Amino acid sequence: MEERVRACVYCHGEAGKGTDRPYFPRLAGKPAGYLFNQLTAFRDGRRQYAPMNYLLAYLPDEYLQAMARYYAEARIPYAAPQPATGAESVLRRGQQLVQQGDSGRQIPACTACHGPNLSGREPGIPGLIGLRSDYISAQLGAWRYGTRTSIEPDCMQLVAARLTEQDVAAVAAWLSSMPIPSETRPLARSTAALPLNCGSQKP
Repeated sequence: MEERVRACVYCHGEAGKGTDRPYFPRLAGKPAGYLFNQLTAFRDGRRQYAPMNYLLAYLPDEYLQAMARYYAEARIPYAAPQPATGAESVLRRGQQLVQQGDSGRQIPACTACHGPNLSGREPGIPGLIGLRSDYISAQLGAWRYGTRTSIEPDCMQLVAARLTEQDVAAVAAWLSSMPIPSETRPLARSTAALPLNCGSQKP
């Protein structure tokens, strides 16, 4: 599989460890279900990025499942987070949204779904550790404007639609600079209720 995913290395790094290219996320250690969902979304045109659409166009589910397992099982140390940028008030707002949400606007905390360490949750919720601010901002923006979608019910689209541009900037600034936790593995699947019904967590 290492040779089969050689085309992925330039953007996503060896074994998906990530690179310094801001718009290409780390893949290593994310839940296999999440990775498979994204691979099929690119293959089937639900997510649009021409190089990914082209590379995956003719790959069957079995192949994509093997790729997803390969990256999910990769255990590679994280790079240091980005230095914190922006005003202290912006970072405080970002931390508040990530850890507490905003109940008045029906915005759940990121930690409620992505886990207390933000390491993700099996089978389909990704970790948010080690992502760069430009990538976080771009993906939240894509959900806000409907250019990125997920399996229905699309809980991320609902959450992102309630965020302002200032919220997105604050969340991106804080998440990208947060310390890497000692435990980075995704949470196991559980029967605990999430704040929203998410299609990515369907059995």
